[in-house]
Amino acid sequence: MVVLSTSCSKAAAFRAVILGAPASGKGTMSARIVEHFKVAHVSSGDKLRLHMNSETELGKAVSKYVSSGKFVPDDIMISMITKELELVADRNWLLDGFPRTLTQAEKLQKEHPVNLVLYLNVPEKVILDRVKNRWVHMPSGRVYNVGFNSPKVPGKDDVTGEPLSKRDDDKVEIVQKRLDWYSKATEPILVFYSKLGILHQFKDG
Repeated sequence: MVVLSTSCSKAAAFRAVILGAPASGKGTMSARIVEHFKVAHVSSGDKLRLHMNSETELGKAVSKYVSSGKFVPDDIMISMITKELELVADRNWLLDGFPRTLTQAEKLQKEHPVNLVLYLNVPEKVILDRVKNRWVHMPSGRVYNVGFNSPKVPGKDDVTGEPLSKRDDDKVEIVQKRLDWYSKATEPILVFYSKLGILHQFKDG
């Protein structure tokens, strides 16, 4: 939080990105940052799931990628995130789960320059263990992980008391495919942000 407090105080506008492999803890960390600093939270994963659950045209287009463990093409993701950032207007924001390719990072920096990038560096074994224990409150997107961020009542959402569910894309074999792809795609992004002097890494596990 020290890094965030310093960045918030120095920047006229707080534009942050949080990066990490699937199930690295981005959702949990983002929730804490949003609550503490009162910034807008734009989660690419939550937005995609909302579109898929609502069966919008975008949702139908991306479902085949998500269900097979593939990442959504750059042009679709860039278009969606651009619209979401336009909605938050001049508010400070935290972008969660985007960019996932160098092309996305370069486009984002050109159109909506960020001034802080947080990278959650978590070993693959830890991630796969978390996936097995991850539960989600689908209506809100709140994420729980037994042993790491457990719900107060097993199987129930802390806020509503409604039952928790497993995501369709949380199957270990699908997550493994995504991890393999993510590892190859992430290195150029980290180099890009490191050269800009705005990258901060946090190791876990």
